[in-house]
Parts: sequence; structure tokens; C-alpha cells
Amino acid sequence: MPTKKTNERLSVFVERFSDVKVLVIGDFVLDQFVWGSVDRISPEAPVPVVNVERESFLPGGALNVANNVRTLGGHVIPCGVVGRDLQGRMLVKVMRREKIDIRGVIYDPTRPTTLKTRVIAHSQQVVRFDHELIREIDASHINQVVEFSQSMMPTIDVVIIEDYGKGVINPTLLTRVLQQAKQLKKPVLVDPKEKHFPYYRGVTAITPNRKEALSVVGPDQNGRTLEIDEVGRELVKRLAVEAVLITLGEAGMALFEQDGSMTRIPTAAKQVYDVSGAGDTVIAVFAMALAAGASKCEAAMLSNQAAGVVVGKLGTATVNREELCHSLGTVFKSSSKRNLTRV
Repeated sequence: MPTKKTNERLSVFVERFSDVKVLVIGDFVLDQFVWGSVDRISPEAPVPVVNVERESFLPGGALNVANNVRTLGGHVIPCGVVGRDLQGRMLVKVMRREKIDIRGVIYDPTRPTTLKTRVIAHSQQVVRFDHELIREIDASHINQVVEFSQSMMPTIDVVIIEDYGKGVINPTLLTRVLQQAKQLKKPVLVDPKEKHFPYYRGVTAITPNRKEALSVVGPDQNGRTLEIDEVGRELVKRLAVEAVLITLGEAGMALFEQDGSMTRIPTAAKQVYDVSGAGDTVIAVFAMALAAGASKCEAAMLSNQAAGVVVGKLGTATVNREELCHSLGTVFKSSSKRNLTRV
């Protein structure tokens, strides 16, 4: 467990978040929640009948990362693609409501806006419906994303690539954006998808979950499933990244760095209601903490604390600075202004 002195130091980085500017590039999702109750089983099939009481809409996918940056006091500029449809208009409306910058919204009339509908009854998810088209965006829309990224790159502190595998993040786009970031020495963090792992080579850090990490590295030549410490070190070596932060669910996290070190961080969650979007919170806090001058280990510890807060909430949730400091046993000092130490 972190000491009081460590937590006080971590809270200093949280207070610096208001000086951090983040560019988030990835798959935009409109999250719909249908809330209700169940008191009977359908006579038509052995399924529950949900009596709908209300519905809500939230920014999902890469926009949940952006929303976490915003609620943590940072400045965020998301860039992604939506369709020219009702869901796209609703998503932009939700972005405006949440005070998320809409300059990076790129429209593609040939594809629908990704919509994920979750039906919740008695604090339990009953079913999820995904309305989406999984297809790489075409060359013209890749160019629009790259041009927007290039225009923003000089003004930001860190780049987050949020790859949900819907088609915005692809090898061509990754290569061009990473070149931009490298030229301006901007750190790049990636929340990855398995099929794109080879293209993340040379980024600052990646944040896979256990399943993603294991599926990419695979068993050894004798067919033995590797231990998580072997997997993490292999990913650092194979991708030439500075750090790999593997999220392990109830087992917490494991951080692997270029010097061969591994740090195990036990979970900070006191109760778990919903893990939806927890990975988004992890990468948002990890990136902001690094930009605020934290070490990789300190940034991972902060991410773990934030994840512990957000899984205690139902639905696509975010964490704010007051909640994060409270979880550290400290008090957020909103008046604090400190110069950033760049990574």
C-alpha cells in the first residue's frame, strides 16, 4: 500500500492536471443507457421483461477518455469520425453538453455513428446492443484526421491513441500521427487492439488488459502459456516502448519498463459495480500524470487509484480531481499552480 508521503506526492500531480493539454485520437462511440426494472419473465421466451423508466446518453469510446481528461481538469481535444445521422447529431449534442471540444469531429456520410445500447435493471446489465460498421476509414478521412492532428500537435503535451478497432485507427493513420509526434517530441500513449500491436512500435507506453497482452505474445515454443511478468517484458522488448501497463482486473496492474523492472500494483477498488470504461480512465490518468511530471511508476499508481474510483460507479463513468485526491487520503487544492515538468 502507498504511504501517506507517497499519496501526498501523487496528489501534487493531480493538482497540476489543469495545466495539461491532451490530444485524443480514436473511435467515437455514443453510449446509450436504458434504465428500468424487472418483475416478470416474458411469456414469449425465457427472457426478462424490462419496464423502461428512463434513458441517458454519454460520450463513449475515445470520447470517454476525453471526458475523463475534462473532469480531471485537463484541456482535451478529441479527434474522430461520426456519421451524418441521428446518432452523430446526438453525439455532438452530448459533447457540447459535457463541454468537450468538437473541432475534431470529422463526418463520414458512408458510415453510421457507433451506438452501444446497454439495458440496466436493478443495477445489473441485462443486455447490450451494438450498432456499428467495423471498417477502416477511407483515405480522405485519414487525411482529415492527420491534418487536424498536425494542426494541434504543437499546442498539446501528450497524445492518446484510443483504438477500439472500429476503423479510425489503422496502420496508415498510426504511422503518420506517430511521425508527427516524434518530430515534436510529444509522448504517445496507446490503449491497444490486438491486430494493430506491430504498428505501436516506438510509442511511449501502451495499456493493454490481460487478455490483449496474452493474445499478442502467445505461448512459448513449447506451448506453455507465459506468466504475466514474461508477457510484459516481452512486449516492452518487442515494441521498443518505454513502458507497458497491463490492467489485471481484480488483481490490479503490472507496470513494465525499459530497464527490465516490473512493479505490481494491487487494486484500489473497494467495490465494483461496473467495469465499463475503466480502461479509458486508466489511460487518461496515466497520460496526464506523465505530462504533469510523474514517473512511470507514479503515473501507474495514480491510474490504479482512479480506476478504483470509477469501477464503483454504474455506467460509463468518469473521475474528478476531488474524488481522486479523496481516494489518496488528501484534499484537492484547486488554487495550486505549478510549472509542468515534461516527460
